[in-house]
Amino acid sequence: MSVFTPLSDRLRVAHLSPGRDNEFTVAPDAAARRAIAAELGLSDLPDMRFEGAVRASGADEWALSGRLSARVVQPCVITLEPVETEIAEPVSLIFSPHVAAPEEEEVEMGDDSVEPLGQTIDIGAIAIEALSLALPTHPRAPGAEMPEIAGDDAPGPEETRKPFAGLAEMMKKEN
Repeated sequence: MSVFTPLSDRLRVAHLSPGRDNEFTVAPDAAARRAIAAELGLSDLPDMRFEGAVRASGADEWALSGRLSARVVQPCVITLEPVETEIAEPVSLIFSPHVAAPEEEEVEMGDDSVEPLGQTIDIGAIAIEALSLALPTHPRAPGAEMPEIAGDDAPGPEETRKPFAGLAEMMKKEN
């Protein structure tokens, strides 16, 4: 998982207790939220919190389950007015030593809920990736609508544009 992370919240696998839930809470301060907002192209990130636990799963795997909550501000795709969105997203991942990290830039995607297990589990990077995946792709301000095509210049249904209609005539004149 190679995600930008101004959050340095990592859990050392060697320090995790296999007999109980290893709880975590990530709540970035204002400076970290500004850095995350800038990296993700947000106007603002007034609130972000990632809570959950990591627990042993099977003989040598670890399961992370958590909940990301955030309030994001993005520009409206039509009016550019600020649009505030509440995000509440469950996050579940399995970390396994039997999964290798991708070595090439372009690789086939396997099961995206299973991650390679290293010496640490980067909770901050997981939170930022979950946030980036949960963001609205086309935020719209209330009441924002696409403008109609200009009346007289717009082609009607029977009058469609034919960009190559005069090409044959132009070719004849050049020869």
